[in-house]
Amino acid sequence: MGLLNYMQINYAQILALLAEHIELTVISVGLAILIGVPLGIFIAYLPKVGKSVMSLANVIQAIPSMALLGFMIPFLGIGSVPAVVAVVLYSLLPIIKNTYTGIQNINPQTVEAATGIGLTPFQVLTKIQIPMALPVIMAGVRIASVTAVGLMTIASFIGAGGLGFMVFSGIRTVNNEQILAGAIPACMLALFVDLLVGSVEKLVTPISLQNNGKGNKNRWFQKVIVFVSVIAIIAIFAFTFMSREKVAERSIAIGSKNFTEQAIVGNMVADYIEAKTDISVQKKLMLGGTQVCFGALKKGDIDMYVEYTGTAYSDTLKHPPISDIEKVYNSVKDEFKSLHGVEVLKQMGFNNTYVLAIREDTSKQYGIKTLSDFAKVGHKMKIGTVFEFANREDGLKGLQKKYNFKIGSFATVEGGARYTAIDNKNVDVISAFSTDGLLKKFNLITLKDDKSFFPPYYAIPIIREDTLKKYPEIKECLEDLSEVLTDEVMRELNYQVDELHKKPADVAKEYLLKQKLID
Repeated sequence: MGLLNYMQINYAQILALLAEHIELTVISVGLAILIGVPLGIFIAYLPKVGKSVMSLANVIQAIPSMALLGFMIPFLGIGSVPAVVAVVLYSLLPIIKNTYTGIQNINPQTVEAATGIGLTPFQVLTKIQIPMALPVIMAGVRIASVTAVGLMTIASFIGAGGLGFMVFSGIRTVNNEQILAGAIPACMLALFVDLLVGSVEKLVTPISLQNNGKGNKNRWFQKVIVFVSVIAIIAIFAFTFMSREKVAERSIAIGSKNFTEQAIVGNMVADYIEAKTDISVQKKLMLGGTQVCFGALKKGDIDMYVEYTGTAYSDTLKHPPISDIEKVYNSVKDEFKSLHGVEVLKQMGFNNTYVLAIREDTSKQYGIKTLSDFAKVGHKMKIGTVFEFANREDGLKGLQKKYNFKIGSFATVEGGARYTAIDNKNVDVISAFSTDGLLKKFNLITLKDDKSFFPPYYAIPIIREDTLKKYPEIKECLEDLSEVLTDEVMRELNYQVDELHKKPADVAKEYLLKQKLID
């Protein structure tokens, strides 16, 4: 499928995500201006305070965006609020700095002359300093606005929407058309924002300060751009407000992690609950990793999502990994309830455990079929792993201890980019999940865990205790669904999304209809 065909088929989704992106960006930049400009003026009059404020703004700018989001989730939850707060914080530095610089660089004699003719300090600020500093201030606003468009792509990791959803979904499934369908509108939006803020800059800056004092009498073009943009932004906000779904009286929110299988299972659980009960479901799918989803669950932003027993046992509860399926499940069930007020429902029938995968030529070259075989040549290999696998005891760290080897080098590569990396021979081995559809697409060989290091990773729906008390029918409802989802089924469903580029929601519904689980 070509890019134009993809965009033509999915134009409604692209436009909806673009509208969300614009709305979030406008709110973020607007708040950053309201905070940053007064703060820049304030520190211009108090230089001693200014050093501390600028230092703090620089520190915030240096914090990785995902780290900042992860820190805010326990306090602000998921959705648009933490995304907007993060972008506001990142946008403050250029606005504060340029406002401060613009005010400070005005000729002191000009200020002295204004005071001499009887202007009050406030009049000097509003009639002399701010107008003269406007070109510098607007340059900071321009930088912040364009940067905000790019930063807002992170909103998709915490369920706030925006064009980042398409970009990162495409990266995970190695779907270049989907990546471009999100990236191209984002680039065009950034260019338009630059043009728009540049037009506002020319309109608000005194004519005497433009074009070396020659003025710019013909400003109709800038006025048209600003007018049309304001009308469009108002229309977007009005449409978003009017089309916002009303939350039903009996409703729950279901989340998922940010990879294909989670999107499929999340949609399947949501559709099945709606079909078998009178409960309405809000889908908050494709969030971040375990920390994001579990944090959202505890905060109450979502009511349930599908976790994996090994992840819950080793990553969340911090137990050393073990291979006893029953013990892992029972421990997670008991401790999640006692420690976190979270109920663990019936274990599903598929085990999405970690595996290491290699190309067929690598397997033949070194005679590798098991992890013990791999351990003998691991020092020669470069591995590509997701971030979680690289930093967890049930991942690369523990694996090297169990099999007593050291890896040659490793690179952290998220989503489907791992498969592209191994296919292009940029890495020799990758971490994968046993039900990944991309294993089939790229014809990779999975290595047998002959020492049973990896714990079981059976899927388990987990739900807030208070939610289950309110809707006890959910527990019995999902038991039928748990029986039909096997390793083979999930691998095939993942393949349909990853290779055939079907939508996770469509794949989930088609399977439920095919199995006659819903009408």
